[in-house]
Amino acid sequence: MADIKYKIGEEGQRPWGKWQVIDVGEGFIVKKITVNAGEILSLQRHKYRSEHWIITKGNAKVTIGDTVYDGKGDDAFYIPKTSWHRIKNDGENEMVFIEVQTGDILDEADIERVNDKYGRS
Repeated sequence: MADIKYKIGEEGQRPWGKWQVIDVGEGFIVKKITVNAGEILSLQRHKYRSEHWIITKGNAKVTIGDTVYDGKGDDAFYIPKTSWHRIKNDGENEMVFIEVQTGDILDEADIERVNDKYGRS
């Protein structure tokens, strides 16, 4: 049984934008993530979860490991557990993506950051 720490409707504001939980189930969480123009999330990895990202609006630079991809509406990316990753809004308007987290432990605390524009650890 998965350990899930999120609830449907839960939201979080971040320096780069915001996230909202839109669904929760056994072993998965679905979030809508909005990234402000020109902003970037930290370079991070997760010990207990994998992520699937689907860009729904705007343009993105997606880093997975040592590879950087250009992303736009309808592009999808898979981030395996323990893979370093980040996403940047590469446009002049907000960028939105859907994140599906899968794993045995789904918790906002499962983040290890190595590079963060906003000084978070």
